[in-house]
Amino acid sequence: MKLIISGATGFVGRELIRQSLSRPEITSVVALARKPITPDRFDDGADLSKLKSVVVEDYNRYPEDVLKEFAGAAACIWTVAITPTKSRTYDFEEVKRICQTCTLVGMKAIYGSGVSKPFRFLYMSGAAAGRDPTKPPRFQPQYSLMRGETENQVLALAKELDEVEACVAKPGLIVAQGEILKSIAATMMGWVADIPGINLVDLSTAMLDQVINGFDKEPLMPEDLIRIAKTAHKST
Repeated sequence: MKLIISGATGFVGRELIRQSLSRPEITSVVALARKPITPDRFDDGADLSKLKSVVVEDYNRYPEDVLKEFAGAAACIWTVAITPTKSRTYDFEEVKRICQTCTLVGMKAIYGSGVSKPFRFLYMSGAAAGRDPTKPPRFQPQYSLMRGETENQVLALAKELDEVEACVAKPGLIVAQGEILKSIAATMMGWVADIPGINLVDLSTAMLDQVINGFDKEPLMPEDLIRIAKTAHKST
């Protein structure tokens, strides 16, 4: 299958690409980012012949040469966003543009390029994002409701398009190997807010499993992602 990974140079995007290059089910990886992917970041055994680095100036503009690279894709994992912590340093309208507008524009552009059908679109959001505007979350309510609104819009758009399956992955705090302080914070969040954190490798494994094999459910909550990753690791 041909897979598009947006935000390919980001924290999650890089790990998704690393694993994708070793997955036999994935024959082509379109790494969409605002700067080129450097091959030296990946394992020695990675099949770099699968990798196509595609650069855009902005995630809401897709020239014809970029659209041609999307054609025939069977799935997309969309990771582009401004994180809750970083969002405090930006004007909210810019945060909304990156997190919401660019997601919808990108989804429409990818679909319009001539994708394979059925086409799977997996949107990575967060556990704190709230879809019900009458129930604002305690944690950064304006930001969290905007992310939840984006989830609703992604799902609604998928229903309008022909043979598009959409799902939202809603992980808790994402932790990479060696991040001790972040691991402690994830553990505390699990205790206080009942939102378990997840290892970066496990999150990527779970999301790849879902676009390859089909979505188990919608949304994919933190415990779902952890469960899927454990099952996937056992089968390898």
